[in-house]
Amino acid sequence: MHDLLPHISGQLSNVFDSITYFMPEVYLALLFIIVMITDLIFGKRSTGLCRTVACAGLVLVMYRDLTQFTLVVDGQHFIFSNMLLLSRSGIFFKLIIDLLSSILLLYFTWDNKLKAHSKGLSDLYSIAVASIFGMHLMVMAVNLLSIYLAIEMVSLASYLMVAYRTENSFSTEAGLKYVLFGAASSAIMLYGISLLYGFSGSLDVVFQSSIVQLSKVNPVSSSFAVILVLIGIGFKLSFVPAHFWVPDVYQGAPTPITAYLSTVPKIAAFALLINFLPPFILTSHWTGFDMGIALSIAGIITMIVGNFAAVMQNNVKRMLAYSSIGHTGFALMAVVVLSLQGVSALTYYLLVYAIANIGALALANYFANEAHAEEMEDYRGLGLKYPAASVCFVIILISLTGLPVTAGFTGKLFVFSAVYSVYQQTHNIWLMLLMVTGALTTVVSLFYYIRIPLYLFLKRKEMGEIADKKSYNLLILSGIISFLLILLGIFPDFVLRYL
Repeated sequence: MHDLLPHISGQLSNVFDSITYFMPEVYLALLFIIVMITDLIFGKRSTGLCRTVACAGLVLVMYRDLTQFTLVVDGQHFIFSNMLLLSRSGIFFKLIIDLLSSILLLYFTWDNKLKAHSKGLSDLYSIAVASIFGMHLMVMAVNLLSIYLAIEMVSLASYLMVAYRTENSFSTEAGLKYVLFGAASSAIMLYGISLLYGFSGSLDVVFQSSIVQLSKVNPVSSSFAVILVLIGIGFKLSFVPAHFWVPDVYQGAPTPITAYLSTVPKIAAFALLINFLPPFILTSHWTGFDMGIALSIAGIITMIVGNFAAVMQNNVKRMLAYSSIGHTGFALMAVVVLSLQGVSALTYYLLVYAIANIGALALANYFANEAHAEEMEDYRGLGLKYPAASVCFVIILISLTGLPVTAGFTGKLFVFSAVYSVYQQTHNIWLMLLMVTGALTTVVSLFYYIRIPLYLFLKRKEMGEIADKKSYNLLILSGIISFLLILLGIFPDFVLRYL
């Protein structure tokens, strides 16, 4: 105990100095407390107030995010004794997460089934804010302990959100499956972390000294430990083979929760992967398996499984769930090269994919509210009945496919360009296989994305009555998203100039 006393003052100074770089997260912690207290004071009637407080708080958090660019003029800064890393790319990821989360918080009450929940939605907003805090930590985590805690914080909040509609057996079943798969992946990751700590003697695995220690261990053992950790991260990314939970959970969860889970936690997980991988890819001290080849194989299989499985789906949400797996595999292409161009391409691609996916699920929600349409067959002839929503759906699906002149096309083009520029230097056959698979699966995606416009406009059925009470909020949101996807497709520099 006495040996530790001289170090206490230094540790306290480090903590106080780090708080300056941690202000957005401090704001999020305070916002969580305020939203929770608001819910406790006003009860079921506080849904609108909690939503207003949460969204206003996120605006302040985004402002604090922007001010952090002046703190990392040298590119990056370690805080809290190297537990977290604040970098320019990390700030961009946090901004994207906060922006998308604020849109999704507004979206929660636009789903008829979720809005009709007997408990109200007040506590759902406090859970969401806690999840956003965990995602901020995921973006900055570089220590094995902080990585585990951040992932668990986001996972626990996600379990609660999926099973929020306790009166619905399908939602409860989805939540149970999510918890079981999540608990298994967390245990596997924790086992890998314990092995890495035992092999290297440090939790700071991103530093070269730790990799040097790992190089002294049997390569099979160290590789096994790293694979276990990647499985835990892969659970949040939903790449093969950690994808089994996605279709059932996305279909069973309320649609706004599905939109939330399929976008912002996935973006945070990619940011975490970017922080975790450099010591294993960019240094010569790592003696285990080739991480680039392993991720290339995972990306290829994920693209194939996600896109071909989506072709066979008839439920719209389930189809979008499998397509999200395919998009994860495509995004892994940019992670494999791990260059500055690759990180910029990944950031842009994730942003436009998330916007388009939110729009697609919002429109699926719109047709479920208006016409009780959840299966492909239910969309027959609805294009003439709901023309504005149907046209927006077509634009959004074109972007998800990656066709000109939408943002999805430019996003995929930037990823291909980043991979090809590295391929020209290395002539790595795995990069060529990634590009070929990405191009072929993009063609495959046409077969399932085009089915929705086919049923909307070309299939006919007897026209029914149009609902008196329309979901105008969802229609306005999808219209704005459609406009953004076209705008960013024509003028991608609006975003790229800042990346």
